[in-house]
Amino acid sequence: MSINVVAKIDYLVTVKHVLASVFDKTGLEAFIPELLKINPEIKIFSTGGTYKRIKEILGEKAESCLTQVSSYTGQPETQGGLVKTLDFKIYLGLLTETYNDAHNDDIKRTGSVHIDMVIGNLYPFKDTISQPDVTVEQARGNIDIGGPCMIRAAAKNYLRVASVVDPSDYESILSEMKANKGAISLELRYRLAQKAFEYTAVYDRTIADFLGSRAIEDVMECYTY
Repeated sequence: MSINVVAKIDYLVTVKHVLASVFDKTGLEAFIPELLKINPEIKIFSTGGTYKRIKEILGEKAESCLTQVSSYTGQPETQGGLVKTLDFKIYLGLLTETYNDAHNDDIKRTGSVHIDMVIGNLYPFKDTISQPDVTVEQARGNIDIGGPCMIRAAAKNYLRVASVVDPSDYESILSEMKANKGAISLELRYRLAQKAFEYTAVYDRTIADFLGSRAIEDVMECYTY
């Protein structure tokens, strides 16, 4: 298997397309309008409750800049939100490299866009397992798959994508974008990637520790055979 080795990137990347899917919606009411104030041409793709919240925040302005992920991908969200962001067009938009001709051909072929920023955080699994008498099945049902994949893909491609997992970073991101005419530096993208991988690592560690603490008898009692 050959691995892409990248030699050329942009130090500053202008944010044009944003993917937003968050459990913790703290700060969105200030962050999203400011993003659009810095660059009125920004397009936002979003899912479920995040889409509804951003639509509430933007009001009539949402019509021109906000799109449901399902409308972009052509695939409706599955029952219970089981699959929302796990789609080829999404990951093509996250992982493609700016100066890779083959990647850009794939973007054109599929009608995809380069995604420049991911705003994503996860349902706190720790809160689920902290509930009294929680079952293994209840815990299993609250394991997020698409969210960590989305965050990790964005963080891996810090070459041009900003992976935003912490609302406390919104202010510094806006400050840098204002100073750089809507762009984010490699330095900030790299710092955000470090934080994103730490965030998903802690999330996965929490799941592994919980499952490791339960015996197979605890699992079997949740189901009929």
